[in-house]
Amino acid sequence: MSQAKKIGLEVKPPARQCEDPNCPFHGSLKIRGKLLTGKVVSVSAKNLAVVQRESTQFNKKYLRYLKKRHKLHAHLSPCFDLKLGDTATVAECRPISKTVSFVVVDRVRPTVGAAVVPK
Repeated sequence: MSQAKKIGLEVKPPARQCEDPNCPFHGSLKIRGKLLTGKVVSVSAKNLAVVQRESTQFNKKYLRYLKKRHKLHAHLSPCFDLKLGDTATVAECRPISKTVSFVVVDRVRPTVGAAVVPK
């Protein structure tokens, strides 16, 4: 197996190797464009992760903030081990399928034992 190649981003390559041609580290997929971060809400499909991004927008009429959520589909290489609730960084690439134009390049697990403040 080949070593992980550099993809031009400041991310650490995964520890595991894979033979996926659509992996940016071990295959021939090139990264371009946007770099987004969000929470993983689904990994049930094969080689696919659904990442949800949250943002806020101010409404001038009601002087309140709106909470907006956007989901995007990202290719998940076998060398990454993502679970629900992880924070993943995805990068834009060429269209892999009809709805997939991003690929997972990094993961950040939530901190264990973090204090949850009840409302």
